[in-house]
Amino acid sequence: MDKTYVPKGRLEQNWILVDANDQILGRLATQIAAILLGKNKPTYTPGVNLGDYVIVVNAKNIQVTGNRLDEKVYYSHSNYPGGLKSVGIRDQLKRHPDRVIRAAVWGMIPHNKIGRQIIKKLKVYGGAEHPHQAQDPQPLV
Repeated sequence: MDKTYVPKGRLEQNWILVDANDQILGRLATQIAAILLGKNKPTYTPGVNLGDYVIVVNAKNIQVTGNRLDEKVYYSHSNYPGGLKSVGIRDQLKRHPDRVIRAAVWGMIPHNKIGRQIIKKLKVYGGAEHPHQAQDPQPLV
């Protein structure tokens, strides 16, 4: 029987810069989720937070396929009667483009304690500027 690999020592976590300009939302989100989970590393272990930090710039220029600009809707509820709010993806991209990418990536990572730690490593910005120059992010190849 094989034993479970558990990484020891200090884990290396890099910073990756992703340009979302004219990228398709779902395909970009799968790449980001794989990096956040650490699936691109040979030391990948499920249940261990080994992933890298990801900085996404130009989120307002993301593309969606098909009729999603007219049909996709994001819902939220205030937990009060009649508190259901809905916003279309077209309006969400205009007002808060970072939330569109964050929601797509959140759907691709585990919804548990580790998933909440992982999503904090995702930094999304609508424009080309970001405040993480000191971390020396490497562009996604």
